[in-house]
Amino acid sequence: MQMLKELGDLEVRVGFQHGKATEEDGTDICDIAAWNELGTEHIPSRPFIRQSVDNNEDKINSFLQTRVRALTKGESAEDALKKIGVFQKRLMQSEIKSGDFVPNSEATIRKKKSSQPLIDTGRMRKSVDYVIQKKGSED
Repeated sequence: MQMLKELGDLEVRVGFQHGKATEEDGTDICDIAAWNELGTEHIPSRPFIRQSVDNNEDKINSFLQTRVRALTKGESAEDALKKIGVFQKRLMQSEIKSGDFVPNSEATIRKKKSSQPLIDTGRMRKSVDYVIQKKGSED
């Protein structure tokens, strides 16, 4: 019962935490991720966050079932959430690296010297992380 209470009080958030990483020019990586995920006037949507879930539904469900079994055998709520965070972080990083997205424009290819969307410095992919926190907290 104690483990269920702990699990009910905590959550894991996977993605980008505002203020944790920036590009060299000071632009927050969280903003860059949002612009790429949703698109802007000049950038087509490249929904790597949504696709990391949508394209891996079976893997995620199987992994979560493994965590449920581990919890019934005594794994702590925090350990389960850490493992979920690491798992989803890897899925998101993989989607950034090899997802199927709208190609870069010719101007972007000339600037980056690469046709691969979402990969320039690698800073965004490396900035994917997770936090475990009390449910409903703002941070």
